[in-house]
Amino acid sequence: MNATNTTEYTLALGSQAKVASALMARAPVAMKNVALRALARLLRENTAALQVDNAKDIERAVANGLSAPMVDRLKLTPKVLETCAEGCEQLAAMADVIGEIIGMKQQPSGIRVGQMRVPIGVFGMIFESRPNVTIEAASLSIKSGNACILRGGSEAIDSNKALAKLVQQALTEAGLPADAVQLVQTTDREAVGQLIAMPQFVDVIIPRGGKGLIERISRDAKVPVIKHLDGNCHTYVDDPCDIAMAVKVADNAKTNKYSPCNATEGLLVARGVAAQFLPLIGKIYADKGVEMRCDAEGRAILEGVAGVKVTDATEQDWYEEYLAPIVSVKLVDGVDEAIAHINRYSSHHTDAILTTNHVHAQRFLREVDSASVMVNASTRFADGFEYGLGAEIGISTDKFHARGPVGIEGLTSLKYVVLGEGEVRA
Repeated sequence: MNATNTTEYTLALGSQAKVASALMARAPVAMKNVALRALARLLRENTAALQVDNAKDIERAVANGLSAPMVDRLKLTPKVLETCAEGCEQLAAMADVIGEIIGMKQQPSGIRVGQMRVPIGVFGMIFESRPNVTIEAASLSIKSGNACILRGGSEAIDSNKALAKLVQQALTEAGLPADAVQLVQTTDREAVGQLIAMPQFVDVIIPRGGKGLIERISRDAKVPVIKHLDGNCHTYVDDPCDIAMAVKVADNAKTNKYSPCNATEGLLVARGVAAQFLPLIGKIYADKGVEMRCDAEGRAILEGVAGVKVTDATEQDWYEEYLAPIVSVKLVDGVDEAIAHINRYSSHHTDAILTTNHVHAQRFLREVDSASVMVNASTRFADGFEYGLGAEIGISTDKFHARGPVGIEGLTSLKYVVLGEGEVRA
């Protein structure tokens, strides 16, 4: 597809999405829920066929030398597809927020003023690797009454095409416009440049992928962007804490899965519990092949533990999102130093404290400047499905317009509504 054809194609997608968005904005919630339940059913009925298409992407990715974590992100296992289906059903069961009026107050003039929640309109989503994002984005778009244009990575093109076909089938079954969810069918990179520069059709862009992609979108977009650059998440083991619980949570936060943006990359340990905690977690990490990049104090404690792979941490390690079986380890005096370290080095995504001290927990919640802050829980919980949002369009580390996992409400806007009985301004 040449540049002229790519431009014409992308503009056509935008025009079709704009028309569909008006129909979706006024669609009854019952129709949207029918589409979501139909999509859940189609995902389950087509699990085997979807894995055939997915295998093509995986085979191509391996042949092209894609890293193991990136190949892992491509996989549409039956479990992944079932989670997608459950997310659709969870969304269908949720109350409709569109048209909700909040904060209605009577003014001295007699008018009543409030805010109504309405769809954003059309959003463009540009994402890499994970094809299940196609379903998460589509299902949230349907429930929130928006239209969307999805552009997945070339490494997942066969999977994304197969999934998008099911989405459009579900929309049609429900009597909704198939163009409410469109997938960019070309892998031409020029299509991305066009999509992010169409303010006449696209109201917001949501990039989801590597730092390079998101930096490029943020730099070149001519429409607003909801973004997060990376996921350098921390788990802080406080003094005092329940050591057994801390070991269990720190293990899960790092090793449950290495590739997601909510996996813990930095482990901070209070000096008062380090001698007890570090050998226990070190043994577990060693058994699972996790490399520990430590400061001098941490290394001194861990070097005597059989099988532990310890290397010296550099300054860059405190900033690093590994997406791999590697964790940075630093000893700190206590909650003050932990908070200061996190606010300096983290990506403001998700950070957790493991503690039995209520005051420390409350300070951590208030003072850590991240989109999700946790007490005594694994950072791996930081996603829309686990937060009860049904799914997520992404996790925003911005402070406007949405922050944290972006669900239905993150895809809506508020407009003022005024109700009167003939009042005129004096």
